[in-house]
Amino acid sequence: MKSQILNITGKKIREIETNLFEEPIREDIICKIVEAEKLKQPHSSKYRAGMDRSASGNVTHRRHSWKSDRGRGLSRVPRKIFWRRGTQFSWQGAIIPSVKGGRRAHPPKGSVNLKKINKKEMKKALLSALTYTSSINEIKKKYASLKNEKIEIKLPIIIEDKVLGLNTKDFFKFLEKILGNLYGVAIQKKAIRAGKGTRRGRKYKKNAGILFVIGKNNKKKIKGIEVVNSDNLLVSDLASNGARLTIFSEEAITELERLINKSTNSQKSEEKTTESKKLMSRGTKKKIENKIKERKNEN
Repeated sequence: MKSQILNITGKKIREIETNLFEEPIREDIICKIVEAEKLKQPHSSKYRAGMDRSASGNVTHRRHSWKSDRGRGLSRVPRKIFWRRGTQFSWQGAIIPSVKGGRRAHPPKGSVNLKKINKKEMKKALLSALTYTSSINEIKKKYASLKNEKIEIKLPIIIEDKVLGLNTKDFFKFLEKILGNLYGVAIQKKAIRAGKGTRRGRKYKKNAGILFVIGKNNKKKIKGIEVVNSDNLLVSDLASNGARLTIFSEEAITELERLINKSTNSQKSEEKTTESKKLMSRGTKKKIENKIKERKNEN
């Protein structure tokens, strides 16, 4: 697939041949990987919470025995002693879930079940997500304000590395020039949420905005735009809740191509080694069989 590269003025300078945006879109695989990439904070109660009491085994359940619950109208629960006078005790239930200050019945254990993803599936999802971001129809589905807009820009948007040297003001001017009517959804906007969420730790809401993918050794920080290095790029960055509007630097494209080609070459080498091992095992078997035949003939 031929893709054009834009310069600082927003004009096409040359075309490059890349296979990053040729994979068929597989929304089922993308959804699976996005779900697997979600960060889940393990939550659990303190170890031995509600168990640090001297209550277990205090009360015996035998008749006519000291420190027994027989004939006192007490339920059979572990109890801790507050005071005693001879054979009289002031007891209170402890440890079990049904009493005050007891442990929880089935607390969370602090473990997260992470989904395992195959290497080939991960690669397919990333390529599929890249194709997803280059589809104008899919981008219109994600950004509701673009539903009736006519988008004339050619996707994917690849820019030369000189653009990284622009300051924030000039960079926004450059974006406005190349994006046109897409500029309205490109910048992240922060607003106060309506409803109870303001009192529950999520006062502000923010739109997705544009994603800027740069080379792994490059650095760029722009307020209102999410910047990701090519080696840290995730499927959820590109295709969480729909196809995201994305700009790639020229270096990022070459690095992504190198990364994907490297993974395919490693898979081929693994297949070759397994095949060679099989051939070796067949060869050794034949040698052993021939030696046995020779010995039989000698005898």
